[in-house]
Amino acid sequence: MRARVLVVDDSGFFRRRIRDMLSEDPDIEVIGEAADGREAVEQAQRLRPDVITMDIEMPVMDGISAVREITRSRRVPVLMFSSLTYDGAKATLDALDAGAADFIPKRFADISADPEQVKRQLQSRVKALAAGGARPNAPAPPRPTSPPVARRTPGVQAEAFCAAAAAAPAVRPGRYELIVIGTSTGGPVALQKVLTQLPASFPLPILLIQHMPASFTSAFAERLDELCAIKVKEAADGDPLQPGVALLAPGGKQLGVRGAGGRLSVHTFEARADQFYKPSVDIAFTEAARACPGRVLAIVLTGMGSDGCEGARLLKSSGSSVWSQDEASSVIYGMPAAVAKAGLSDRVLALDAVGAELARLR
Repeated sequence: MRARVLVVDDSGFFRRRIRDMLSEDPDIEVIGEAADGREAVEQAQRLRPDVITMDIEMPVMDGISAVREITRSRRVPVLMFSSLTYDGAKATLDALDAGAADFIPKRFADISADPEQVKRQLQSRVKALAAGGARPNAPAPPRPTSPPVARRTPGVQAEAFCAAAAAAPAVRPGRYELIVIGTSTGGPVALQKVLTQLPASFPLPILLIQHMPASFTSAFAERLDELCAIKVKEAADGDPLQPGVALLAPGGKQLGVRGAGGRLSVHTFEARADQFYKPSVDIAFTEAARACPGRVLAIVLTGMGSDGCEGARLLKSSGSSVWSQDEASSVIYGMPAAVAKAGLSDRVLALDAVGAELARLR
């Protein structure tokens, strides 16, 4: 079945460009266009597309408001076009919070200097979103206007959560020394759901590997830090791994682990030209397997492709554990599917269960 797409942008030139690129794929059909957010809402209701491509800044109604209104009545995957700036990152994260599924740079030179590669990437993103459909967890919960009570100190929310966790049978961490979470498409919302369930007293360090441009990760880390009881920051070379601290791999670089004997730190390094993912889940898993053999809990969440599968294989061979997200709660069941189908998942969990199970670690 062909993926039916609605293209939304206030520039007629850009809409035609997107239409032309998508229409070259026989598995994609552009069924309509809209020049502003209000028109996009109306067209989405009338045409019921499988995927919507959406600009952020538009007249009448902006793209974020349009996404929020569209996904309120119907769960449809929305691919946002974003500028790779700090402000663009914050706006894109707002769009993901509103219910968008993924984003792609609007300036195509930021994707590749090769027009054919740009076209293939756009086509593959659209088809993957159409194949994944609108998963139940697509829209994020409304973003609080102020930091939650549980931030840093165990206030009312954190105390209630910890009491509930204490009432359940404890999950023994065994030899866990480090948790590494890898994700891609749908990851920003998924990570928010997982990490906001963890108390400030969480006993292990966490590494976060999210496929994301370099200009986005600092803004994303700041947002997570505002929302979570644990501390979240963008990783810098030499940062120590500490309990209750999550370090987000910087976009455009690779993340490794150094040290031994409980004194671990992160190592950030430049990616090779032949490495497609920057940061790469496979590389982070491999580094963790080398630094903490048998002592890592790796978690693979929603995402396109299979990044993380080979690294998970190395972790398993060293005696570490691997969890993966289930299909029903994944925006794109690619990365977790690769791990599960390879027989590497010790547990397959719905997204809502991942944070709850982590919070039970003692």
